[in-house]
Amino acid sequence: MLKITIAEAVGRLTQENTDYMRLLDQESFDVGIYRPARVDPQTPHARDELYIVAAGSGDFVCGSETRAFALGDVFFVPAGIEHRFMKFSYDFAAWVVFFGERSK
Repeated sequence: MLKITIAEAVGRLTQENTDYMRLLDQESFDVGIYRPARVDPQTPHARDELYIVAAGSGDFVCGSETRAFALGDVFFVPAGIEHRFMKFSYDFAAWVVFFGERSK
């Protein structure tokens, strides 16, 4: 069983000096923590994903839509769709769940 708090996950990111860290790697899904420093440099991913906002607020751009987000919001992003977080607060962090078939 894996249990990790947002504080522990963000602490790991800080220790590793990275924006993203995979915390659980399973055959059918992965769970990670994402906390970009100032700009979200993402490119489209090969798998579907869920973002669960764990801290902060801002705007989320997915395809041609932009939506405000805050703590507790959940976004689904289909594989291959351009998306990113914009104008986010300094404390922004999100859980990320990648799922679906892995690329071979």
